[in-house]
Amino acid sequence: MFRLIFRILALFALAVAVVMAVIDATRSIAASALIITPLGESWYSVSPDTLNLSQALIQRYTFPVIWDPAIIYILTLPGWLVFAVLALLFHAIGYRRKRHAFS
Repeated sequence: MFRLIFRILALFALAVAVVMAVIDATRSIAASALIITPLGESWYSVSPDTLNLSQALIQRYTFPVIWDPAIIYILTLPGWLVFAVLALLFHAIGYRRKRHAFS
């Protein structure tokens, strides 16, 4: 059951990564230069309220030190890269190894 959930999460994260990569690719072609959109900028353009809410929740209810070095670093990475890594992690967790029969 949990493997199925992680496989679905991996598929969703991969789809988001592909969409974000295509958006960056079309912007790069239109500008004739390499355009890489950070995750924080993409998140802010889609829903600035949830970005501000997540910052407030993390700083208030967890360790405030987590926001500045860790989350800020993740938000500066390209969005497609973050979701591609998440897809790989979810896939690795939900992967079912085939058992080999030894003769």
